[in-house]
Amino acid sequence: MVWFWVLVLFTANLKLGLTHIHGGEQPLAKINILQTTVALHESASISAEPVLLGLKGEDTEWITVNFVNPKPSLDDWVGVFSPAKFDPSACPAVNERKKQLPYICSAPIKYKYANESSSYYEKTGTASLRFLLINQRADFSFALFSGGLSDPILVAISNPISFTNPKAPLYPRLAQGKSWSEMTVTWTSGYDIDEAVPFVEWGRKGDLQVRSPAGTLTFKQNSMCGSPASTVGWRDPGFIHTSFLKDLWPNFIYMYRMGHLLYNGSVVWSKTYSFKSSPYPGQNSLQRVVIFGDMGKAERDGSNEYSDYQPGSLNTTDQLIRDLDNIDIVFHIGDLTYSNGYISQWDQFTAQVEPIASTVPYMIASGNHERDWPNSGSFYDTPDSGGECGVPAETMFYYPAENKAKFWYSTDYGLFHFCIADSEHDWREGSEQYRFIEQCLASVDRHRQPWLIFSAHRVLGYSSNDWYSQEGAYEEPMGRDGLQKLWQKYKVDIAFYGHVHNYERSCPIYQNQCVNKEKNHYSGTVNGTIHVVVGGAGSHLSKFSQLIPYWSIYRDYDFGFVKLTAFNQSSLLFEYKKSRDGKVYDSFTISRDYKDVLACVHDGCEPTTLAS
Repeated sequence: MVWFWVLVLFTANLKLGLTHIHGGEQPLAKINILQTTVALHESASISAEPVLLGLKGEDTEWITVNFVNPKPSLDDWVGVFSPAKFDPSACPAVNERKKQLPYICSAPIKYKYANESSSYYEKTGTASLRFLLINQRADFSFALFSGGLSDPILVAISNPISFTNPKAPLYPRLAQGKSWSEMTVTWTSGYDIDEAVPFVEWGRKGDLQVRSPAGTLTFKQNSMCGSPASTVGWRDPGFIHTSFLKDLWPNFIYMYRMGHLLYNGSVVWSKTYSFKSSPYPGQNSLQRVVIFGDMGKAERDGSNEYSDYQPGSLNTTDQLIRDLDNIDIVFHIGDLTYSNGYISQWDQFTAQVEPIASTVPYMIASGNHERDWPNSGSFYDTPDSGGECGVPAETMFYYPAENKAKFWYSTDYGLFHFCIADSEHDWREGSEQYRFIEQCLASVDRHRQPWLIFSAHRVLGYSSNDWYSQEGAYEEPMGRDGLQKLWQKYKVDIAFYGHVHNYERSCPIYQNQCVNKEKNHYSGTVNGTIHVVVGGAGSHLSKFSQLIPYWSIYRDYDFGFVKLTAFNQSSLLFEYKKSRDGKVYDSFTISRDYKDVLACVHDGCEPTTLAS
């Protein structure tokens, strides 16, 4: 009987986790594309120009779409489809009994309402729209619909348009390798290994360049765990290549470009990029880290943005680009794209972050919108990933985990040691991940790397978000039960979380108690961990509880990110910046010596003996 109630309580806690699904809806999910009916009208037309894109090597280009509808209405819309050709033969039957096939079985990659650029559209039936397209390995067409999103009626289809080389190597994203002296370059192309050999040409700026081979991965529709990823949201992701640049000299500027050696002997090249190699672990120098979660993606042409789904995404991206010369490494701790099963959005996201990810390591963590799907092995039995069940995230980005399906890893950057947890798999005491977390925290040499950082997507520490306050614990259910003693034993400086779309900083805290009354400067013994929610990088914001807990020092209902600056082994600056202006709205400093890290506090005391 006791075990029965334990099971009931455990299930109830997990169900509380289910209620954490944030409001809002993936814009593409609003389109009932399988219910499209065809009513092509001889007087209706739609056309797009230019027809050939990327003539000067561009991977992004503005398109003008002109259209005429003799029967215009308020809910007419234009969808962008890629590949351009609709293929009803590939569609599953909507009605198995009648074997009725839908005319379109793939969602558009983006859309706009027809009247967006002209308030007179309903009267004239004539308008034009501007779309910004990125190279996504296939041609494009534009379709004019009436009937709104829920009951689409296809009125007209445009001419196809395409990039000059749709297979080109694009959107590089850097990541730390398993060693401090290794950088990985991951990119996307349309070239399989039976067409071309992928590689990276690289070297120190001004020196001889060398070539390193790349591995190639992809994933197929049958790798998806459910709909929409396996149905209307599916789009071929192309081929994802990763090259490992090893034995880097610390603190040097390296140049690199991706190449594909065709079997006729010619090479298809990307643009040339650069990065600065990592400092040696323990190197006493200026080092700057940016951390945020839940940024998502948004469209610079305004398409898809009718549900205000990720309103802060572009502001955060642009602020980071503006400050890129003062950033050394970035951590995006889960909920990357909010594609939610619409695979085309991964290309959109990698294109959006390319200026950042091609220049500094872009380290990621797994969130519920990457991983969670019922009966797929995720800790939370929710449909938040839209059927992706982690596959696109695990393939599109590199991270130095021992097993890519288990999204936990450690990485070093100079004076910092990072332990990145995976909140979508079991982290509780006794689990495989719990053992990893303890090993990661225990392995750091605090004399060389004094700044110890823990991070996870869900709030395994403290948050006064409204739904956590309703549960009464101000945390993810079971979040900190077993982890607090690890944070204290190994004297974790700061723990970062996303999932909650706002910003909040706690006092240095141990077992639910503030252990330091200071707010802006901390010095001396490490006697508690500061917990920071930094999930306000882009997705629609989350409300706080009306009651402010005693441990909550600063709360902000706005979009932003955190920047850590280590000046040396004894001095750290923490800054919370708003995405809209890049200004600092919360900050504190830490000053201490190595002896302060060694000092005995609470559960962090080393055993001693009275023997002489």
